[in-house]
Amino acid sequence: MCSLKTDAHQPVPPGGTYRVMRFPFGAAEPADRFGMHQAVQPDGYVVGDWTTDDRSGLIWPSKAGWGHLHAMIQWEAAGSPGGYTEVRDQFVRDPLGLTAHPGDTTATEHRTPTPGGQYYVKNHGVFVTPGTPLALRVTHNDAAPRLVTLAEFKLVIHDAAP
Repeated sequence: MCSLKTDAHQPVPPGGTYRVMRFPFGAAEPADRFGMHQAVQPDGYVVGDWTTDDRSGLIWPSKAGWGHLHAMIQWEAAGSPGGYTEVRDQFVRDPLGLTAHPGDTTATEHRTPTPGGQYYVKNHGVFVTPGTPLALRVTHNDAAPRLVTLAEFKLVIHDAAP
């Protein structure tokens, strides 16, 4: 199990391009007993600043199996006039193109806002393998940057028959 959480506000730029949610390392994260979210990544890359490096959003599965992905995303209110009319989120295998299987998205959801902030929880199951990282990505359709005010991203791996 790997459990990541941050309440550091993360600006998401306008334009509809998905952005990898970033998470702190070490004592700042809730749980990473199996070393799936480390500043020194399995391919040797070292993340210097988690707040600016998309690699800080990667979970590298420690073993092959059936992965249960969980996320919580809290957006600031849409604002007016002309705030966002849709926020989007998805899980993705290898969002940065580091392996032979880049950009495989799943559980993509487009949501219309309700009054106030937007608070979403999502769950999805996928097969996972070591060497292929996973991430949580978000975007919106506003003309101005919007903040994700809290994010959580979790992976639980269960043994699965090949």
